[in-house]
Amino acid sequence: MEIDGKVKLSCDLKRHLSPRTVGTIMRSLPLEGNSHLLGQSIVYFETDVDSGIERARTEFVKGDVAFLPSTGSFCFFVGNVKSAKKMTPIGKFTDDENVLKNVKSGDVIRLYEDTT
Repeated sequence: MEIDGKVKLSCDLKRHLSPRTVGTIMRSLPLEGNSHLLGQSIVYFETDVDSGIERARTEFVKGDVAFLPSTGSFCFFVGNVKSAKKMTPIGKFTDDENVLKNVKSGDVIRLYEDTT
């Protein structure tokens, strides 16, 4: 994952969390979009990925990555959250997700498969 071509972060999409959704996402990579902030705990960007809800949850912890099917959004959690909307858990950050606290609305987030 890359933010505005300046910051790179690693996150693992974990197929065992939501096999169908993660498979759809992996086939859709690379993806990019403008970042949005939801409070101080969620950074997200919208895509055109179309996948229904799978293994829905409303509680997420710092470092989690989730997919919100209703908007095709990737949600990155920089704090613990109890959401009103059900989301599909898809992964975890392997790097320090605190870097996301510096993301501003409109920054371009690019999600791609690291093949190195």
